[in-house]
Amino acid sequence: MTNEEIIKSDILASIEVKQKVVNSPEILKSIEKMAVEITDCIKTGGKLLICGNGGSASDALHIAGEIVGRFQQERKGYAAIALNSDVAIMTAVANDYGYDQVFARQVEALMDKDDILLGISTSGNSENIIRAVYKAHEIGGKAFALTGEDGGKLKEICDISFVAPSDVTAHIQEMHECAYHIICKLVEQNLM
Repeated sequence: MTNEEIIKSDILASIEVKQKVVNSPEILKSIEKMAVEITDCIKTGGKLLICGNGGSASDALHIAGEIVGRFQQERKGYAAIALNSDVAIMTAVANDYGYDQVFARQVEALMDKDDILLGISTSGNSENIIRAVYKAHEIGGKAFALTGEDGGKLKEICDISFVAPSDVTAHIQEMHECAYHIICKLVEQNLM
């Protein structure tokens, strides 16, 4: 395969994932439900806690930036925290309790019952996010997930899950970005 063929093939594969989402009322509804719930959360003074590992950690930072800063419209900042942004907390908790506790410990410290946790895991099986979801439910808060493949354990335990219909990590992440940009757009529009 030439470089040009590889480029075209990857772009077409990404489009195919998006086409599957467009053709799935269930998947589309998960985006809408998340946007409505996050809007209501912020409207009533709650906050969005977001977490992920690796590329999904970058997505968590991206989402927090869009919610706190702005997405497309000038407006006041809304409350959102990327739990993977504080290196001191992450390394202290990982060192003292284990990496599987880095998000659960922060959820315990920062989450109120009116808040929402959004966990991002391409497999849906990241143990540290699973434990954070259990902790969020223990507190009485809601937990959402952005996953891929079959949704993994997170699909089973979260209140709402968006499952990107792919088993290719890159294409799952590309679909996650599209989904959370739509969520940010809807939240901003609904709050304004």
